[in-house]
Amino acid sequence: MSDAALSCRLATAADHAAVAELFYLCDLHYWGDKAPSADAMAAHIRDHVLTEAAKVEVLLAEAEGKALGFATFAVLYPAPDLGGQLFLKDLFVPDEARSRGIGMTLMRVLAKLAVERGCVRFDWTAEDSNPVAMAFYERIGARRVTQKVYYRFDGDALKDFAAGE
Repeated sequence: MSDAALSCRLATAADHAAVAELFYLCDLHYWGDKAPSADAMAAHIRDHVLTEAAKVEVLLAEAEGKALGFATFAVLYPAPDLGGQLFLKDLFVPDEARSRGIGMTLMRVLAKLAVERGCVRFDWTAEDSNPVAMAFYERIGARRVTQKVYYRFDGDALKDFAAGE
């Protein structure tokens, strides 16, 4: 794919259908039949993701008017030197659009946004069960951070902790 044919831009509420479709495909890719329905995803995007109150941004990659991939991210504070940290939550390109430079383009645009917004870091995680993603990140020159350990509360453990149990 030529650079001229592919562009990236921040999604708005007007992109509801395209974002919902890509998020749905992402969930199908990772969760299979446990993914929420397309209708539930569309409502979620409308009510929680593409709202002014949302604390996340969606970067869309497009060619010829079709959304081909996305990255969700937020700028977090504090970070060193009074800067911010751009944190990538998800990078997703559907199988049929892979190996066309879309992931690389999304990552470069995110890096540019990080610099423009005064960020001193651009961080993300990758699942150790996803060697394709890890190989991609290493191929583009990202440094693996081994000094950090990722923690999580989820499900009942999250609810129990929130309740003080």
